[in-house]
Amino acid sequence: MHTKAVPTQTPVGRNFFLPAGSTVKLSTTDLNNLMQALDIDVIALTEVLVPHGHRVEMGMIDVPGIHYNLSGVGRISINGGPEMPLSPHLLIIVPPNTPFTIEVDGGSGGPPKLMSRDCWTRQDGILRVAVPNEQPEIVQICGFFNASFGQSVRLFGELREPVIEQFEPADQIDLKLREAMEELLQQEVGAGAMTASLFKQIIVSLVRRSLKSSRRWIERFSILTDRQVTRAFADMVARPGAAHTVQSLAHSAGLSRSAFMARFSDIFGRSPMAILRDLRMRQAAIDLTTTTMSIDVVAQNAGYESRSSFVRAFRKAYERDPSDYRQIAKEGNARKAI
Repeated sequence: MHTKAVPTQTPVGRNFFLPAGSTVKLSTTDLNNLMQALDIDVIALTEVLVPHGHRVEMGMIDVPGIHYNLSGVGRISINGGPEMPLSPHLLIIVPPNTPFTIEVDGGSGGPPKLMSRDCWTRQDGILRVAVPNEQPEIVQICGFFNASFGQSVRLFGELREPVIEQFEPADQIDLKLREAMEELLQQEVGAGAMTASLFKQIIVSLVRRSLKSSRRWIERFSILTDRQVTRAFADMVARPGAAHTVQSLAHSAGLSRSAFMARFSDIFGRSPMAILRDLRMRQAAIDLTTTTMSIDVVAQNAGYESRSSFVRAFRKAYERDPSDYRQIAKEGNARKAI
């Protein structure tokens, strides 16, 4: 699959471009491993209701955003670009730090009126943008989130162009987003986990849609552009505690050691062992907060033979010892249950 990378019109990541004429074909196993290990952190949810004759301008946020049009028709402009029509069940993922404008024409023929900050209200983590006593034409839910593998690999972090997909009511994307909003409003035990799970279902739906579409938007992500390197990365994600070495990972990718190191660093911006260390720390953090394993077993599960080397690595990653990390998480869960 790999050919020499040459610049095209479509940048896909950090100093990385799609090889001219290439087609990305990832195996089902690799994609399953990646989707299963994907962590979702929902930062904020916003409900946007735009009446006729109004427009709303959303500012820049340093995380990607999912924008799903529940009902109504209007227009959206992303990062000052050309206006695109909004229709029901249209889903757009906006890259980080990207402003956008939504507007709906009025009956007067004049330009839409900007919705002021007086139209913005907040309740229990939900931001609502609506004009009081005005019937909305556009009803949209916007969710801002991180999707990552460990601490250093973000799936949408290098996204440069919006992802646009037209869904149908039967796909039930709207139900998932409404349920996520209800979870945040109710603030019951596990609300964060439930909200993250619902967002992950939406991301998986997008991946499935992309695989069947002629517009394969997953090709825009640097971590998915090189099938051989992605195969090794997916193995790291699925088995972070295994006895991986640069040589074994290069063999998994079907590359020489030097070629694998160069291509991996081009895509991820870090060495394979640095990324593996992050993935191992993520595994350890999960074990500490969800199991009663001893610290020694947690260390072994994360690929460390020495408890002391594991504790040093964990302290560097999370700025506290594993036992303190577990205790703080336990106390936090106990407070939420009250």
